[in-house]
Amino acid sequence: MTENVTKDEAAAPELTPAEPAPAELTKEQEDVLEALRDVVDPELGINVVDLGLVYGVDVDAERIATIDMTLTSAACPLTDVIEDQAREALEGLVTDFRINWVWMPPWGPESITDDGREQLRALGFNI
Repeated sequence: MTENVTKDEAAAPELTPAEPAPAELTKEQEDVLEALRDVVDPELGINVVDLGLVYGVDVDAERIATIDMTLTSAACPLTDVIEDQAREALEGLVTDFRINWVWMPPWGPESITDDGREQLRALGFNI
């Protein structure tokens, strides 16, 4: 028994899902990220942005920021310290903020920016 396949079906390439294009940051998101560079991980002494702990930032129409952030370890007891620093850094920039602590994907050293790596090396870390 022969299969009926049209020429177009036989030549059609296999489709694979495309990677989503990185979204452009708004001015408000860029400003929040820049302000978060003043928030320093108390254990490592490097800001949370360059450590790669900030996974995403959203600022709504009422200027309330939602920050998706992780920690180097889920057992880290320093969320209060980071939240307090974020409150100070974002004061006057947004009307309010919320940190959404996320654990997936887990943080890893590959998340550290080049600037963060330089800062860690300056502190004596071998990275």
